[in-house]
Formats: sequence, structure tokens, C-alpha cells
Amino acid sequence: MPVPDHLLGDTSVTGPLGSLALSQVRPGSTVLALRAVKWHEGLGRLGVVLPFALVHDVGLLFATSRDHVEIGPRCEPASIARGMPDLQRLLDGYRRVLEELGQSEAARRAPELKMSDDLVIVLLSRLLGAVASRVNVPPAYRAAVPMDASLFERIDTQLPQLFSTARRGFEASAISALEVSRLFVLTMTDALDLDTLRLFGMLGAEGAGGALTQVDLLAALESPEANDIVNFSLEILPSVLETKTRPAAGTTAAHGYSGIGTRGSIDGLVLTELAWDDLELARRLLDNEVLYYAREQSRDEQKRVHYLLVDASASMRGDRQTFARGMAIATAKKLLLEGEDVAFRFFDARLYEIHRAHGDKLPTAHVLSFKGERGRNPARVFAELSTELDLHRHRDPRSPVVHLFTHAALYIPREMVQAVRRSAHIAAVFILPSGGKLDLDYLDLLDAHWVVDHATLSSGSARANAARSILDQTTASSGEEAGKGAAKGAEA
Repeated sequence: MPVPDHLLGDTSVTGPLGSLALSQVRPGSTVLALRAVKWHEGLGRLGVVLPFALVHDVGLLFATSRDHVEIGPRCEPASIARGMPDLQRLLDGYRRVLEELGQSEAARRAPELKMSDDLVIVLLSRLLGAVASRVNVPPAYRAAVPMDASLFERIDTQLPQLFSTARRGFEASAISALEVSRLFVLTMTDALDLDTLRLFGMLGAEGAGGALTQVDLLAALESPEANDIVNFSLEILPSVLETKTRPAAGTTAAHGYSGIGTRGSIDGLVLTELAWDDLELARRLLDNEVLYYAREQSRDEQKRVHYLLVDASASMRGDRQTFARGMAIATAKKLLLEGEDVAFRFFDARLYEIHRAHGDKLPTAHVLSFKGERGRNPARVFAELSTELDLHRHRDPRSPVVHLFTHAALYIPREMVQAVRRSAHIAAVFILPSGGKLDLDYLDLLDAHWVVDHATLSSGSARANAARSILDQTTASSGEEAGKGAAKGAEA
């Protein structure tokens, strides 16, 4: 039996799992069904309380391809009809809605969207939030299904028994609410911005994790400005994705052998170890006594951490915001592909908290949705930055590089730029207003800077070409003196 005897009396387990008797989507593997447990918990944290079966069915339609799911009943309606009048009509209407959802473009393109669990949770909250608000019967149990795939193996034969362990007025009310809200749900499905979902699939949407990441995702999906940033990012990212990690240059033989140790891979095994008999060799392996040739490490490879500072003040609205944030996303992805560490920070009148990339995933949702509301104070921002970089120097051996994306009228006291320059390399992209020009007294302190004028921003092709030109000149070593100078965006 999938659900063991000691859990059959626990309605927090049998209640949600028993609702699968109403399910109309059969997954191809238990791993797919297990993802629905996380979706259900995440929706509950967002205040969207729905039956597990409904979350399971709709989520699978959008998270997996149709090759891995099949629309059809999980058990015979007659075996669960007791206590639920009009069950057949409810299930017929429910299946029709699921079939219509399965025919949507978002469901058809599910494999290429590569949506994370957090993104699926946010998507379901947008589609089914109105349904949850119409449910007028509270659940008869509190859901707490363990993350155990064995609970879903061959569960269909046990569903009638699990279904009978709790009152099912909550499930009936939710299915009725879905049928009433059918047009709204289908309209919301058709209105999904698939480009934004695709960008999240390409770059990730990592953030602080859990509910905070989901809040950023919700804000990004609801923000009209985010769509322009997404489209611009997708326009320039293909050239970035061709970037390959480059090996560090050094004067030592980075991959030679320097001695003998007890850690290593099989290709570095000292051959005389094979002379031991089988039992002794096994013992030496278990006790970490086997000898390996130790590889030499390059000592002049210098790791860097890149801070992408994005201006979020009122002067960066419209096309300037689109260009700055799209460039920041593309620059971060390029640096990640080169093997560097990347972190984002927004500023206006203050310097906001840091959001780091995790592995190869960027905090894309945060970059798309962040809004600054505190005016503009470059002197204070760079004073804070100088202090933090000074502290960084004492606890982190990596060399910091600051990438600045801002308006051309960012007037920073020269001594503040000098203070930052003592701790980090600085490269900047300045965006000119209409009829404006770049007139800042600290340009000679920057390692590299580029200028993008209003005419370039106004032309789609010129804007993309300028972005690609800047990206071509932006490398992991962009803070070095070799990159020093100014490149006009319109000429890039």
C-alpha cells in the first residue's frame, strides 16, 4: 500500500492525498506528483488555499510536457460518489476546463519554459487566486504531506479508501468555483507573458528564497515595465550565451604534479597501490591511506567578485531603465559564464541590500521588479559603498569590481570616487538624456566607461548594437587598466 497503516489515521496526509480521487491528470512518474506537494505548500503560504488535487492537476499542465501527463480520471466516480451528489457533472466540467488549459500556448510550451517550483507557485496563484476566493467551504483537514515519493507509487487503487477519510465539501466547492471562474482563468492563461517565463527559465529567478522570491516573481509578472526589460534582454542575450569559461593565465604549470597525497582522482592513483591484495586495498581505500599524485595549483590566478550597481532613481524611468537593467542582466550572465561571482545592488538616495547569483542562476525577478522610492543622493551612496568595500577587503581575498549603470548626471564628489577606487576597479555605463552631454569630473578615475545617447536609445536596432558592443568589451578583467577609456554607445 502506498500510504502505510500508521498514516491512514492522519487526515493531514489522507485528506490531501484522498482528494486525488477527483484528479483528472495522471502523471508519468511519482517525481512529477511529488513536485505538487511543494506547490501546494507554497500556495498556502501565499494565502491561496485550494485542494491538493486541483493544484496537482493545473500545475502539471504548465510544468511538464503533454508527453508526461495524461488527462483522464484516476478512479471510477461510482467508487467515491457517496456523500457527493452531482459528482459526475462536477467532474465532467472540471475535465473540460483542464482540457482547455492544456491546449493553451503556455501549456504547449511548458518544456522550453523550464519553470522552477517557485515560478510554478506564482503562476498558479495568478491563475487560481480568484478560484480560491470563491471557495466558501473550509477544508476539513490541515495539509501536511511528507516529501516522500513512495506515497504516490500505485496510489490509484487506494484513492477510494483515502477519499472516505474526510468530508469533501471543500473539494466540491473548489471545483464548482473553478467552473464559475472558467473564463477568467482562461483569460489569465492567455495573458501570461511567455517571454518573461522563458527568461526566468534561462537565467533563473533566485533570490532570498521561499516566499520572498515568490513576492519578487509576482511583482515582475505584474509590472508593465518588466516586459520591456525582458524583451530587450532576450534581444541581446544570444550573443552572451556563446561566452565560454576561459582558463586563467599563469606562469606556473597549473595542471602538473607537485607531490603525493591521500586525496585525488583515479587518474592520479600511484600505480604501486595496485600491488596490494584486494582486501588490503579495500581497507586502505576506506581509511584514506591510498596514495595519489597531487596536482599543482596556479598561484597567480586571482578571483574577483563583481558588484553590479543599478541606478533606480526617478531619472532612470522609461528607456533608460530598460537599457540599464537589460544590460545589467546580460553583463551578469556573461560574467557567470566566465566563471566569476556576481551580485546586484540597486541605489537611489541609499544603497540597497545585496542580491547574489547562486550557481548559474541570477536574481532575475528582483532585477525586473525592484522600485526605488527614496530620491537621489550619490554622495551618500558612494560613501556607503566605500565603507563596505573597505570591510570587504579585510574579510574576502577576492578583488572587487564595480559595474555602474546610471544616468549621465550622476554627480559624485571626486574624493568619494577616489575612496571607492582604492578598494575596487570601476567600470560605468552612462545613459544621456535628450540633448544632454557627459560632464563629470571623475571620469579619469574610472577604469572604463561607455556613453549611450538618447538617439541610440530611441532606435531599437541601434540600442541592441550598442549593448552588444559594450558587452564585447566587458570581460572578467574589465576593471583592469587595459580597458581604460570611453566608447560612445552610438558608435559601438
